[in-house]
Amino acid sequence: MPHAQHPVGTGFTAFSTVEDVMAGVDLTGANVVITGGHSGLGLVTTRALSAAGASVTVAARDPKRAARAVLGIRRVEVERLDLLDPASIDAFTARYRRSGRPLHILVNNAGLPSAGGLQHDARGYESQLAVNHLGHFQLTLGLQPVLRAAGGARVVTTSSGAHRMSDILWDDPHFRTGRHHPDLAYSQSKTANVLFTVELDRRWSDGGIRAFAPHPGIVPATAFNGSAGDEARRAMGLIDDLGNPIIDPTRGVKTLEQGAATIVLAAASPLLAGIGGVYLNNGDVSPVDASTGPVDMTSPPADVAPHAIDPGSAHRLWELSEQLVGTPTLETYSLVV
Repeated sequence: MPHAQHPVGTGFTAFSTVEDVMAGVDLTGANVVITGGHSGLGLVTTRALSAAGASVTVAARDPKRAARAVLGIRRVEVERLDLLDPASIDAFTARYRRSGRPLHILVNNAGLPSAGGLQHDARGYESQLAVNHLGHFQLTLGLQPVLRAAGGARVVTTSSGAHRMSDILWDDPHFRTGRHHPDLAYSQSKTANVLFTVELDRRWSDGGIRAFAPHPGIVPATAFNGSAGDEARRAMGLIDDLGNPIIDPTRGVKTLEQGAATIVLAAASPLLAGIGGVYLNNGDVSPVDASTGPVDMTSPPADVAPHAIDPGSAHRLWELSEQLVGTPTLETYSLVV
């Protein structure tokens, strides 16, 4: 199966930081939208892109909380967006289109951590798939006109090495048959992020829109990883007995600045010019890793698995997502711009 998953020699590694990747990058005049850009990896990304000169819109479910978090960061505004609420997504995209601003970088970063039990949204969709993939799918399609207007744009959808644990559960993606496990649900949603990236790039690259799916690594300092609980994090070697993070990039365990480095690489680095539809890991395009078998959870593999870049699956997921989201046509969008 042909694919573009070949490292390009960026020179960055698992140890590289946001500062390393953004050195010399000038984003003056660029407009950015980032979901969840007020906490964890998202906040580090917001700061880095703003520092390079970009104007950043942080999309957050709780705008007051987000505004407090980004206070003092230049050229940052906050808008309400609830990825579990289709009406909220439509309202956000309509507001942005009416602003008349082109969109140069969209970072689909927000994610729903495992809640432990099976949860569905108001439509009956499994909540992690609904937030991590379908919400961002609807958001991205709603912003396509302003991405095209940029004359060269990037869509960055934060994925995870956890995608290796599950393909899309095509016969039951919403776990209505009783086989749900929170790790399986999360892994499915992260595979969806990569497949979405592959198909988006195939469909939209002719219009100057390229897509990337970065894996930031395992970052103990984020609330997202903290949701696993201290016992699980100790078992994975992420924290010590006192609860302090154990940073070891050689096994993918990183600081916030190291984790966000691959995200900002995808968003802004000129080293990826002319490339798209790929999954990134440790500061470069990931090679394909088709290995199977027992996984050492203290040092889990994180390069891209074949099922996540399969073009047939990517096309199938796009069509399924359109059915589930019921996205209006681009002709409908043009009436609102």
